[in-house]
Amino acid sequence: MNVDSVPIWLFFFGTIAMIMASVEAGYRLGRASHRRSADEKEAPASGVAGAILGLTAFMLAFTFGIAAERYDSRKALVRDDANALRLTYLRSDFLQEADRGETRELLRKYLDLRLAFASGGSVEPGKVRVMLAQSDQIQRRLWDIAVANGKRDLNSDVAALYVESLSDVFATHASRVAIGLQMRIPKGVWLVLSGLIVFGTMSIGYHAGVSGSRRAKASVILALSFAMVITVIASLDRPDGYVRVTQQPLMDLRSFLATSP
Repeated sequence: MNVDSVPIWLFFFGTIAMIMASVEAGYRLGRASHRRSADEKEAPASGVAGAILGLTAFMLAFTFGIAAERYDSRKALVRDDANALRLTYLRSDFLQEADRGETRELLRKYLDLRLAFASGGSVEPGKVRVMLAQSDQIQRRLWDIAVANGKRDLNSDVAALYVESLSDVFATHASRVAIGLQMRIPKGVWLVLSGLIVFGTMSIGYHAGVSGSRRAKASVILALSFAMVITVIASLDRPDGYVRVTQQPLMDLRSFLATSP
């Protein structure tokens, strides 16, 4: 199953259900073990629970680090995208008059396309394909115009500067697609993290059962705490999560282009 197809809210409620079920299963195993053998002590169970929860904390920190780093990268790429587009727009002044208007109109459409996609809610595969296809068409046309103008004077430093800024636009687009749409927390990491959470919370319930105590009502607080952290990680990992990257640099650029000739 594709992790991206799982709704964010399901991470929250699914984690709560998983932890509560694990604690209950561990508690019942502990009670059964305690009844069968009086030699089953709570001290070893406590040590096992502490060790597993320590590993769980490490995996949570590791997974959160992956998601947070990608989130920071996506924020930086939005700024890079805005800067590259602005510079390309300004350097288009040096193009032939016939190409200048078309280039600036293409850049405006390109910017509107990015903003519409970023504010469009869920990132569906069909929507992604349409956005990428339209972006590719605009990029190809921009490149054709740049090549045609460059061939008029192969030694022009001005043409070289325009091509450089246009190349930055293309490179930033490729990075945004790779980091924002294609790269995710690996399924193996989610699997290991889920397994450690299950084993860790089972060991907590087992410890309670072996010690002969009643079910801890604080298990609900534990489940809510884990669920909140998992939900934040899942949201940071997705471009359509609850924690979204601001597109303000691109919105500011659109305001600038709207007042430019």
